[in-house]
Amino acid sequence: MTKGLQAGLVLALALHAQIAGAHGDEDHTKDAKLAGAPPGYTAGTAAAVAGDSSPVRLPDGSVLVPKGSQRQLVIRTVVARIEEHAQSVELNGRVTADPNAGGPVQASQPGRIEPGPRGLPVLGQAVAKGQVLAYLRPVANAIERGNQQAQLAELASQLGLAEKKVRRLEELEGSVPRKEIEAARAEFVSLGQRKAAIDASLNQREALIAPVTGVVSAASALAGQVVEARETLFEIVDPKRLLVEALAYDAAVVEHIAGASGAARAGVLELAYLGGGAQLRAQALPLQFRIKQPLPPLAVGEPVKVIVRLGQRIKAVAVPVGALVRNASGETVVWVHDEAERFVQKRVRSQPLDAARVAVVSGIAGGERVVTSGAAALAQVR
Repeated sequence: MTKGLQAGLVLALALHAQIAGAHGDEDHTKDAKLAGAPPGYTAGTAAAVAGDSSPVRLPDGSVLVPKGSQRQLVIRTVVARIEEHAQSVELNGRVTADPNAGGPVQASQPGRIEPGPRGLPVLGQAVAKGQVLAYLRPVANAIERGNQQAQLAELASQLGLAEKKVRRLEELEGSVPRKEIEAARAEFVSLGQRKAAIDASLNQREALIAPVTGVVSAASALAGQVVEARETLFEIVDPKRLLVEALAYDAAVVEHIAGASGAARAGVLELAYLGGGAQLRAQALPLQFRIKQPLPPLAVGEPVKVIVRLGQRIKAVAVPVGALVRNASGETVVWVHDEAERFVQKRVRSQPLDAARVAVVSGIAGGERVVTSGAAALAQVR
């Protein structure tokens, strides 16, 4: 073999090896992925996902989320199980004070506020039952005060004459009937009591005391302030004994209550049903519930969503409240983990189950994996 032929053969072998190596580096899995892909999963989408690990919204409305992004979004799922649950009704409620552990401090008559032995109480201050919070010094207009002073002067004069009469009769005891002496003494005592009563109305101040042991939840009194009768000056509440009042627009609910829970700003509340009213208020029946211990931080008047469990039973899938989201059309949906990296939204119909869960009565089947954490993040993928 000549040297020229040998050189040509070596060059041909080198070109063949280079072509074979380049062909071996090509991605042959793309066609295989597209063969079993969901509707709308095109070659362009596959290329975008291959070059980017962020979630992608597919044309059919589903979402493709790589495993890394699922960990970042804290995606959690639960297997849907169709079981029997108690039927529930959601009511609007608010936190109220226990009437046996709270109450207002009001002015019984017009007067001027004076600080108590420890000064005027402030918000959040702990007080004990019977503690003097402030004093109320009665005030009257000029005419009323003048009449009282004139009556007081007249009684003082009559009291002096009655005292002299009693002394004179006592000196003549034995020569005058005993009943005259006793009548004079009774008249003297009566005039003294009348004078003391009028004098107290002019000068004596009234002590404003705490009706229960608790903390001051409202305070509107200032030193020297003139207040009217029945004006509320302080509110005392025991923060460990609170109630929830809810309004039921269906009277049949009252007869079938089997339990209740509440959802407030501070978290989930366990409620015990106390009773319901028999008189409508704002076209609804008021219901009262006691908040079970331990109590989270709550404020009187704070709104509470009350979930009342009834005696009837329904078949549904129980999921956390956070699993329900709204789609672009405003419909209630849940996200189902359809494949390893694919999530599909399904329209559902639900009703409250308790303060932390809802019962999905239609829209999902048993065995499906429902997203319970991160559903809101999936709904925002575009």
